[in-house]
Amino acid sequence: MINIKQFSIGATAAIITSMGLIAGLTQGVDAKVGIITGLLIIAVADNLSDSFSIHIYKESEGASRQEVLISTFGNFAVRFLIVLTFAIMVMLFTPNVALIVSSIWGLGLLALLSYLIAREQKLDPLRHTLWHLAIAVLVIAGSRMLGNVILQFVSRS
Repeated sequence: MINIKQFSIGATAAIITSMGLIAGLTQGVDAKVGIITGLLIIAVADNLSDSFSIHIYKESEGASRQEVLISTFGNFAVRFLIVLTFAIMVMLFTPNVALIVSSIWGLGLLALLSYLIAREQKLDPLRHTLWHLAIAVLVIAGSRMLGNVILQFVSRS
């Protein structure tokens, strides 16, 4: 059985980062290429950085070699696959439609993950899930606003 704790950091990071990147870059020139490039960089470079960080953290906790490897490679695989699903959406749809579809997909994944964690921790699943979704919506909205500000600033230059 999958241990949600081992993959929750990577899954959450992949979901939130991907939705934020799509929201922030949707209105740019040649947005599709920029978004796909950004997502693939996240899928590899940022993912390797985070997986290595988890590896070192697990070692510092004194975790077994097997647990360190499962956490490291599991995090990488989960993040890579999740980010890839967002990249596929951007390839299939126009940037504005991809923003909507990927937001629904990401919020759905995050809701499922939050629900499973809440249930495992014996917390109120509805409250826990709504709190996490509210944070994700703030990230999406903030990324969208930041993208607009940067676009306005760059277009004036």
